[in-house]
Amino acid sequence: MKMKKLIEEFPGQIEKGIDIFKTNPPKAVHGKYANVVISGLGGSGIGGTIIKDISTKFASIPVTVNKEYSIPAFVGEGTLFIASSYSGDTEETISAVQYALEKRATIICITSGGKLFQIAKEKDLDVLLIPGGSPPRANLGYSLTQLICIFSTAGLIPTEYLNDLENSVDFIRKNESSIVEKAHSIAKEIHGKRVIIYTDASNEGVAVRFRQQLNENSKVLCWHHVIPEMNHNELVGWTEKSNNEAVVFIRNTSDHSRNQHRFEINKGIVSKYCSTVIEIWGEGNNEIEKIMFTIHLVDWITYFLAELKGVDIMDIKVIDFLKKKLSEID
Repeated sequence: MKMKKLIEEFPGQIEKGIDIFKTNPPKAVHGKYANVVISGLGGSGIGGTIIKDISTKFASIPVTVNKEYSIPAFVGEGTLFIASSYSGDTEETISAVQYALEKRATIICITSGGKLFQIAKEKDLDVLLIPGGSPPRANLGYSLTQLICIFSTAGLIPTEYLNDLENSVDFIRKNESSIVEKAHSIAKEIHGKRVIIYTDASNEGVAVRFRQQLNENSKVLCWHHVIPEMNHNELVGWTEKSNNEAVVFIRNTSDHSRNQHRFEINKGIVSKYCSTVIEIWGEGNNEIEKIMFTIHLVDWITYFLAELKGVDIMDIKVIDFLKKKLSEID
């Protein structure tokens, strides 16, 4: 399936994802836990980073994102361990699950099949089975939706966030044409430039999503940093004028009031050295709608940038090469 079609299906993925969860809700969501660990990488793992950001304000227990073969030493019987692998064959995630099983953690799997699905069946683990056959990065609507449903049902984020998630489907569909128009305009502005993404620390997951999509879809290098941390280091690096960079500030009206001031000051400083400075504001009636809006917008930006560059948006041969070389190692 073409990437354009997959991006268009994002609100439909959210809708279907909610149905998947409601049809077969994991038993584990009703347990009591000392901590939560979400294990996943790339397009399968970014949802974990985003839900961690969302839950920081609400969860009374630690939530950790794991992107390693191993797992944190604290994982044990009091851990809710969520393994997210779209293909079900991500070797780092499979390894982490094996360690979590040894530690007797409670495990929920999010996958479309593969080894992870087989492990879930063999070990009688909760599994949320999502549709397969597409690039993992193009199915965030499924995987992130499962995490929001899990966290909402488990009381780690407000229960009304599930309603907000459902409402985000209509919000995105109603604003689709303006999202596409805005994305096309931004893609033209950043074309041919190195993109630097800045956002509030509470919204870092969305910035990471943008960076990853620029890498995979648009075939460009970029970087991101967060406010206020970047004000204590990276800001000092802005000392030379250049037309080779484009700075994108991702903002929300809910960002910390002190950081709102920092954004304005940072814009003034960066604008002295960079000719392309863009602001993306999350739009919507609540936090979930703003997150889903921004994810959809940046996905479209990277699609149009790939078109402008004339690159194959689906091509990930270098990742396939890496996996092949790893498979040759005992």
